[in-house]
Amino acid sequence: MHTFLQLVVNGVGKGAVYALLALGFVIIFKSTEVINFAHGSLVLFGGYLVVATRDALGWTGAALLGVAGAGLLAVVVERLLLSRSKLADPNSLALLTIGVDVIVTEEIVRRLGVSVPFIGAAWDAKPIQVGGITLFRTHLVAMAVAAVLITAFYLAFKFSNWGVAMRAQAENREAAALMGIRSRGVTMTAWLVAGLLAGVAVLFLATQDFSGAGLSRATHSIALAAFPAAILGGLDSTAGAVVGGLIVGLVEALSAQYISFDFSKSAVFLVMLLVLVIRPSGLFGTREITRV
Repeated sequence: MHTFLQLVVNGVGKGAVYALLALGFVIIFKSTEVINFAHGSLVLFGGYLVVATRDALGWTGAALLGVAGAGLLAVVVERLLLSRSKLADPNSLALLTIGVDVIVTEEIVRRLGVSVPFIGAAWDAKPIQVGGITLFRTHLVAMAVAAVLITAFYLAFKFSNWGVAMRAQAENREAAALMGIRSRGVTMTAWLVAGLLAGVAVLFLATQDFSGAGLSRATHSIALAAFPAAILGGLDSTAGAVVGGLIVGLVEALSAQYISFDFSKSAVFLVMLLVLVIRPSGLFGTREITRV
């Protein structure tokens, strides 16, 4: 029982980070109907900026730069590539993001060379004991940050002009345009928010507490585990992104302990497939994934 509780705590901590990344997938999909496969490269780019500038700017300054840089790169991808391909269908644009992902990822991996640096967060590798359960500070900070950011996004999505515009565009892009909603601004902001969330997530991914591995190609692979989280919850559901992230974190933690570590990554996709067989739109989605 003690082991099970420890695994649940670890799974929820990791799930909070996956929820942030999954939310990025969902935000972009709701505004553009494009699945952004370049999300992992946004994570790597933000992390690389932190590692490259932390000695000069200090950790806090470098972290802020990394988050802002990931958001800026997302906007650049949207403005320079996707917005100039308005006549292309979403599936073609999704393939385009794969190309962007390969280019950015390979360049960052080349720059890192053989080094695999940790982000160096002040809270990393300083666990605390509570009732025999080990609480990793990285997980605790991740849960707190995720709770604040997800709540802020929910309030903005429900009550701000941008949120209303985004919901209208998600329902019917043509009707929203006729009502005077500027699709370009809504879409750019959606990509910006998704990029910022990716920049925040990497502050927890490339740590000893989360993965035990520093910034590398493996960080990109870990970040893409958020894709099945978005599919599980439903690609058009923001609430589903949060639930999906928690499910992925728990499935990874439990399967790594009770089956095998190697199987834990496959287990996430197996659960995703089982959910899609039962409910093709995901747990909270309204669009069938097989029709995306």
